[in-house]
Amino acid sequence: MPAVLRRAIDIVVSATALAFASPILVVAALAIRLESPGPIIYRQRRSGLHGNEFDVLKLRTMVDGAEHKGAGLAINENDSRITRVGALLRRTSLDELPNLVNVLRGEMSLIGPRPTLPVQVAQYSERERGRLAIKPGITGWAQVNGLRGRTSIADRVEWDNYYIRNWSLMFDLRILALTVVDVFRDRGMASDSPPTVD
Repeated sequence: MPAVLRRAIDIVVSATALAFASPILVVAALAIRLESPGPIIYRQRRSGLHGNEFDVLKLRTMVDGAEHKGAGLAINENDSRITRVGALLRRTSLDELPNLVNVLRGEMSLIGPRPTLPVQVAQYSERERGRLAIKPGITGWAQVNGLRGRTSIADRVEWDNYYIRNWSLMFDLRILALTVVDVFRDRGMASDSPPTVD
């Protein structure tokens, strides 16, 4: 029953959020296209439920082909490959809005561990693989407990596993509320470490 309930909530909330966010997405798409050539949507292969791979969707925040320039997949502070529009999208987490399409497709959930690169998952310990027991999320307990890129993998694993063991509808509502607060405080949402091109 919890899985059915979670899926129903994912569909209703993500569809509604996409409808309300559509004007923002249009403006962001125009800004991305006007500032630099390349696709508006960036796709990156990630590992999801049970390690199954899928393409996570985000608004492009870097120059086209950034993964083949400079530091490659890694992102450094004040990375010159991040566009001006991209910097704003990252700071406000608006670059994550296309993740809602991943939720509608059933590849992600609103709440859960952030999806990580397959190369990172290949190096997971047994405890770290516990993060793959549920669908990855747009936000999660680990994200609201740490600043973007400033938490260790060990901390995130503990927070993610705690969430999986203690899931409840009220827990999800708490995480959503904390996520909204973090975004408005200009903290953004914590991502995987090390930060990667997205």
